[in-house]
Amino acid sequence: MGVVAEKVRNVQYSQNILKTRTGRVKEAPAARKPHPPPKFDLERAVAIIEGKLKNTSETTAYPVLVMLSGLPGTGKSYLARKLCEQEPFVVIESDFVRKTLFNPPTYSARESALVHKVCHTLIDRLLKRGLRVIFDATNLVEFQREYVYRLADRNGAKLVIVQTVAPEEVVRERLDKRTKARDVHDISDADWSVYARMKRRQQPIGRPHLVVDTSKDVDEAVRKIMRVIQK
Repeated sequence: MGVVAEKVRNVQYSQNILKTRTGRVKEAPAARKPHPPPKFDLERAVAIIEGKLKNTSETTAYPVLVMLSGLPGTGKSYLARKLCEQEPFVVIESDFVRKTLFNPPTYSARESALVHKVCHTLIDRLLKRGLRVIFDATNLVEFQREYVYRLADRNGAKLVIVQTVAPEEVVRERLDKRTKARDVHDISDADWSVYARMKRRQQPIGRPHLVVDTSKDVDEAVRKIMRVIQK
C-alpha cells in the first residue's frame, strides 16, 4: 500500500504544479514548433545550373541521353569527359549540382531529393531542345532510374545506359588518393565508407545496358558507346 500511495501522491503533485494559488489550472506552455525548411525555388535552381552548362547550343534532330550508373570511384565522371571528347554532350553531374546549390552540402534525404529533381528537370528540358545529354550520377536504385527511362521515352531520345565498374582494390586506391590530393575534375566527397554503404543499396539495372570496367582500356569502351549512340 505504501508504494501505491506514493504513486498517487506523485500523480497529484504533477497535477497540482499546473495550478495557480487561486486554484485555476494553468495551461502548460505550447510546444515550440520547429521552423520549416526554407521553400526550395526549383526554377531559380534550374536557371543557376543551366547557366553553368556547356554545349547547350549544340542541338540535333536526334536527342540522346546517356545515363551513367555506378558506385563512387568507378570512373563515371572520367568516362563522361572521354565521351565529351567525341561529341558535344551536355553533362548533368549530380555532384556539381549539389555543391552549386547547397554550400556546404549536408547529403540529407531532402537535399538529395531536390538535387535529383533539378537534374531530372534539366534533362527533360534539354532533351526537348534536341540536345545530347550525359547524366552523371550513381543512379543505383531502379525506381530512380525508371524516372530517367521515362524522360528519354517521352522525349523520343535514344537512351544509352552505361554501368561503370572497377575492381575494389582499384576503387579503394582511387578513393584514398581523392582524400589526399584533390583532382581538379573530381568534386565528389565520397570515400571508402560511402562506397561500402552505397554498395549495399545497389540494385540490378532493369534495361539493356553496357558495362565498362574503367580499370581497363577506356578508349575502346568509348568507341563502343559511340557506335551504340550513332546506330
